[in-house]
Amino acid sequence: MSYQNVFNRIRQFDAYPKTLEDFRVKTYGGATVTIVSGIIMFVLFVSELNYYLTKEVMPELYVDTTRGEKLQINVDVTFPSLPCGYISIDAMDVAGEQQLDVATNMFKKRLDKLGKPVARVERQLELGDGTDDDEIEKLDPNRCESCYGAETKELSCCNTCEDVREAYRRKGWAFNFPKGIVQCEREGWSDKLKAQQGEGCQVFGHLEVNKVAGNFHFAPGKSFQQHHVHVHDLQPFSGEKFNLSHQINHLSFGNSYPGMENPLDNTKVMADKGAGSKMYQYFVKIVPTTYTKISGRTTRSNQFSCTKHEKVVTTSLAASSGEHGLPGVFILYEFAPLMVKYTEKHRSFMHFITGVCAIIGGVFTVAGIVDSMIYHSSKAIQKKIDLGKAT
Repeated sequence: MSYQNVFNRIRQFDAYPKTLEDFRVKTYGGATVTIVSGIIMFVLFVSELNYYLTKEVMPELYVDTTRGEKLQINVDVTFPSLPCGYISIDAMDVAGEQQLDVATNMFKKRLDKLGKPVARVERQLELGDGTDDDEIEKLDPNRCESCYGAETKELSCCNTCEDVREAYRRKGWAFNFPKGIVQCEREGWSDKLKAQQGEGCQVFGHLEVNKVAGNFHFAPGKSFQQHHVHVHDLQPFSGEKFNLSHQINHLSFGNSYPGMENPLDNTKVMADKGAGSKMYQYFVKIVPTTYTKISGRTTRSNQFSCTKHEKVVTTSLAASSGEHGLPGVFILYEFAPLMVKYTEKHRSFMHFITGVCAIIGGVFTVAGIVDSMIYHSSKAIQKKIDLGKAT
C-alpha cells in the first residue's frame, strides 16, 4: 500500500470538510456576528483565567482535640465618658485563674470630650502615678513607709499611694478616701481623680488566657478578691453613676487570617441619659479555626458569634429598687467542641482547559446558529421583495 493511499484513508476521517473558496458567501451580518462573538469569547476567557489564578479555600470540620493551649484576646475599646483612672481590666476563667487589674500588654489612652488624645499612651495609667520627679529625688530611696495597718509579709512597705491601695486590696479592705494617707496626699491622688472627670479613655492591647471558658471585663474601681469573691472598690467615687457608653473598635481571638470576620468590630453602644449605671454583657461562642496557606504555613486562630444583653444595676446596698451588680462591659466566652480547618489549594488546570474549550465551542456554536438565522432570513426577505417588484 502506497503512502498516497494511506493519506487518502486518513483523510476520510476528517469531521470538518471544507468547501471551496468560490462557494463561500461572506456577509455584513456574518462579520458583525463574528466580531461580537470574538469579544464575548475574549471577555469570558479573561474571566475564566482570573478565576483559575485565584486560590481555592476548602473548609473542613473536625473535633477539636487540642489541649493546654493559650488564647490571645486582642481588644480595642473606647469609653467616651469614663476616665482611664476609673477603669480596671480583669480576666478570670472556670479553672480558677484570675488576672486582676491587668497591666501586661494592656494600654490606656486618655481622651478629651471630643475623643482626641490628651496624654501619651501609658501602660495601665493609675491614679496617683504622677509624683513629681523633683519630689521623688528628695525622698530616701531606702525608706519604708507605713501601709496603715495593711502590712503583709509580701508587702511590708508602702512608699507610694498605689502601694497602699494594693496593700488594702490584699487585705480585702475598701480604700475609701486618701485623706490622712501621706503617700496619696504627696502624689495628689484626689486632685488627679478630679482632673480626669469628664474625660474618656481608649483601652487597647491583648490578654493571654487559658483556652477554657471564662470572661474578661472593663469596670470602674480597683478590683480585689475578698472571701473568694471578686470585688471592685467603688468607695472613692462616692456613689457616682457611671456612663458605660462604649465603642468596640476591635475584638478578636487569636491571629488574623485571610477573610477573617469579627462581628463586634466597630460596635457602638450609647447609654441612655438618666438611666443609671448599666452592665453590658456580651456572650461569645468561640470556634477554633486553622488556616493553611499554599506554602504550608498554618495560622491558628478563632471565629466567634455573639449575643448581647444589658441591664441597669445599682451598687448601693441601701437601694430598694434596681438589680444589684457591677456596672461595666463584660465579655463572657466559651468554646465550641468543633474546629474549622481552611486549606488553600490551586485550582485544577484541567478544569481551566475544559472551561476554555466550553467557552470557545459554546460561543462559536451559538454564533453559527445566529449567523445562519440572519442569513436565511435576509435571503427570504430579499426573495419576497424581488417577487413584489416583478408583479
